[in-house]
Amino acid sequence: MGDLLKLVVAVLVPPLGVFLHVGFGKHFWLNLLLTLFGVVPGIVHAVWVIARR
Repeated sequence: MGDLLKLVVAVLVPPLGVFLHVGFGKHFWLNLLLTLFGVVPGIVHAVWVIARR
């Protein structure tokens, strides 16, 4: 799956974007927690995780 598509998914549903990129790992659970606290921190983290690799 292309990174551009993952970024679009990450903006719409941040945990799903992280899951598609790294699977069930520490980044997924951290992103889920950040998204529950607020959508913006979840989006920022998801974009960071996808862009850094």
